[in-house]
Amino acid sequence: MTDGKKYTGQLVFGLDIGTRSIVGTVGYKEGDRFIVVAQRVKEHETRAMLDGQIHDIIAVGETIRVVKEQLEAVIGRKLTDVCIAAAGRVLRTVTTHVEYPFGSDKEIGQEDVYALVSAGVEKAYEEFLESAKDEETKFYCVGHSVVRYYLNGYPMGNLEGHKARTVGVDLIATFLPEDVVDGLYKAVEIAGLTVANMTLEPIAAIQVAIPERFRMLNIALIDVGAGTSDISITNDGCILAYGMIPIAGDVLTENIAKHCLVDFATAEQIKRDAGLMDIVSFEDIMFLPQTIASSEVLAITDPIVKDMAKQVAEKIKELNGGKAVSAVFVVGGGGKIPGYTQAISEELGIAKERVALRGEEVMQQIVFEEDIKKDSLLVTPIGICLNFYEQSNNFIFVSFNESKVKIYDNNKLTVADAAMQAGFPNDGLFPKRGKALAFTVNGKNRIARGEPGEGATITINGNAAGIYAPIHANDIIRVTESTAGAEGKLTIGELPEAGDSFMVNVNGQKVQLPKFASVNGQLQSNYYEIQQNDAVEMLNYYTVQQLTEFMDVTLDLHTDIYVNNELASMDTPVYENFSVTWTLGNGLYYEESTESEAQSANPAEENIAENGGNDAGETNAEQSFASVHSIIVLVNGKPVQLSGKTSYIYVDVFDYIDFDLTRPKGKGIVTTLNGRQAQYMEPVYDSDVIEIYWQE
Repeated sequence: MTDGKKYTGQLVFGLDIGTRSIVGTVGYKEGDRFIVVAQRVKEHETRAMLDGQIHDIIAVGETIRVVKEQLEAVIGRKLTDVCIAAAGRVLRTVTTHVEYPFGSDKEIGQEDVYALVSAGVEKAYEEFLESAKDEETKFYCVGHSVVRYYLNGYPMGNLEGHKARTVGVDLIATFLPEDVVDGLYKAVEIAGLTVANMTLEPIAAIQVAIPERFRMLNIALIDVGAGTSDISITNDGCILAYGMIPIAGDVLTENIAKHCLVDFATAEQIKRDAGLMDIVSFEDIMFLPQTIASSEVLAITDPIVKDMAKQVAEKIKELNGGKAVSAVFVVGGGGKIPGYTQAISEELGIAKERVALRGEEVMQQIVFEEDIKKDSLLVTPIGICLNFYEQSNNFIFVSFNESKVKIYDNNKLTVADAAMQAGFPNDGLFPKRGKALAFTVNGKNRIARGEPGEGATITINGNAAGIYAPIHANDIIRVTESTAGAEGKLTIGELPEAGDSFMVNVNGQKVQLPKFASVNGQLQSNYYEIQQNDAVEMLNYYTVQQLTEFMDVTLDLHTDIYVNNELASMDTPVYENFSVTWTLGNGLYYEESTESEAQSANPAEENIAENGGNDAGETNAEQSFASVHSIIVLVNGKPVQLSGKTSYIYVDVFDYIDFDLTRPKGKGIVTTLNGRQAQYMEPVYDSDVIEIYWQE
């Protein structure tokens, strides 16, 4: 702002750009008082604005220039920066709530509060975009108000310094269309001014009309202008809501114009004079002199006044949770219409004394150096100036990934704010985990989390920065989106259940059996990599068939099998601690063959000799039971069971796979064992991973 030599404080220049007129105010703050050095008002020569919105930017800009030059002549200084306010004609609001858990008690600092409020604004913006997704108009978030903070779920006035496990906030965010904001900025630029601060008219009005000490009460403020009636609601020390109805003083003027057959400017004069005199004289469009009684003017406007009051009262109830407020303050020129405050009290069902115009009563701390009467018309113009001290903000431009972005500046802007305004995906700022692997084990859901990725790479003007680094006008911001980490992965062998086993009793001896893994109904080895949505079952039983294969025992057709002393088949399941016996046709167990039988001259003896019987006189069946076993290996991605031996070497695998060595299909055979080159004679073990293929 501009400093005048004869003034002790910084001069603030505020413009109330209204539908009927532009009010320029220059002043400065001195302690709790605001000193108004000069104020000038100029009406639009044409209807350059309708319903609070600029229609003729050049005409409005030239009117602003006249007001600026008049003020410059008074203060003896050039004015370059200005504070403005946007009408609520097309104002949109979103009320939202966010919470942030810390997990344990944490002392709340300023950064925590800022992060919480930022999260609230971001959520409100997302909700707004969702509600406005079918609209072609682009909206800007032009401000926000904290309604209430929460500490561990309880309302709290100020979070800073408290310890909390959870903090929350109720917040109102306000949005305006791009053309409204651009129109105001362009009109100001035409007058040779730069916007130093922008607020909303209802926020500016409440700055003066409802001081902090009154906001504990449930009060409505109505700023009745020419084109719109802006509404604010307070309670419990907070501004709860903003609203607007697109009807105000101009509707009355238009009705008088039709009734009296005059142009809009003449009708406006008739409306004003009707409040000052009994008979109003005017000239109609036929240039004929006419008169009208003030009582007739009031009769013409009375139905419209009542309709305005009804619409405003309904909006107040809507914003106040369906009920009337305790009191209503009215400001603005339109609020002076005879019968308006009475109609409001009737529609809300409250005493007429509790609906009143606010002018001089709320301007005790406002001092005019010029001879200006304190009036309800001046509430919003003064409030625009005072808002400069509360929150100096305006729109700035930054470059975000080579695109020009306009952002409403609240002096706390960060990279995250620019990203949000530019439509950059929020998850593109933070490290993303790879996709989680979801599967079930024994019918219960399991997940293997993906790995975290890298955060976004951010630079401001070529220097490395973080997500919450502050930004300023004309900064060049570049953001490379964050990456996702590796997807979640897990093998059967990495499951806690993979090491489980159970014990059964076979022919009087305890045998420990590792549990099988079934995936989607197919047996798999411990090296099997679990896939998305796999159903893994860790089987807690063997069939008799699987038991004999595991023990590498071959039973002939005449063998009787018993499970828990009941006759069974090869498909009978065997669970933990079950007993299993198999006998020859004569009822003897295999391992009960006697030494004399083993030494007799018969084919069995010859078979033992051929297979290297030992000094203890083991039978072939005893050898099989005591030492041979099966293993399962993974060959070219498929499980293969090797059986019939006490140990196995790599070359044994060729006996179990379809691999024709007599017909070469490449330069040579590639053989690997657990990812390395294999030797044909080296041992292999259960769950080994083998690859065998022709090299091209």
